[in-house]
Amino acid sequence: MALSITNLKKGTLFQMEGEPFRVVEYSQKVMGRGGSIVNVRIKSLIDGKVLEKTFKGNEQLETADVTNQSVQYLYNDGVIFYFMNGDTFEQFEISSELVGDGAGYLKEGDQVQLQFFDDRAINVELPKNVALEVTYTENAVKGDTTSSIQKEATLETGINIRVPAFIKQGDIVSVDTATGAYRERVKG
Repeated sequence: MALSITNLKKGTLFQMEGEPFRVVEYSQKVMGRGGSIVNVRIKSLIDGKVLEKTFKGNEQLETADVTNQSVQYLYNDGVIFYFMNGDTFEQFEISSELVGDGAGYLKEGDQVQLQFFDDRAINVELPKNVALEVTYTENAVKGDTTSSIQKEATLETGINIRVPAFIKQGDIVSVDTATGAYRERVKG
């Protein structure tokens, strides 16, 4: 199906030269006499590369036939991440390069979305927020419990984030997977 360049809003999936892309940023300049230029930052769903692209006037693109499937994260061996469809028990492998920084937000047993293009797994779609346990952080100085003071905390997956001073070892915190930022303490 053809896709007009004016439909390339943030998050739109399309296909260019046989490869699926997602629009990360979008801006449109309308020129005189009805012409327009669309500047986009796009991310390849195959290798994760981010490109700047400019489309003019009435160019058409193909929509990307990308499907999602709910899967359970099993484990990784440092090179390959393994996932399983809970209904069919079919297993899928994705390289650590494709998982990228998302690895720090995955723990065994988590439900995530795998994206498929041409019947092969190409991307892990993480939830917007994940709850992870704090495995190490310094204790707060007594009386220093305002939320504006931040400290380093190591989470159960091994990533480090900045958390408010009142967070203690063993607390469960919600983390934004897009930014890696602390959101809130999760009540147990």
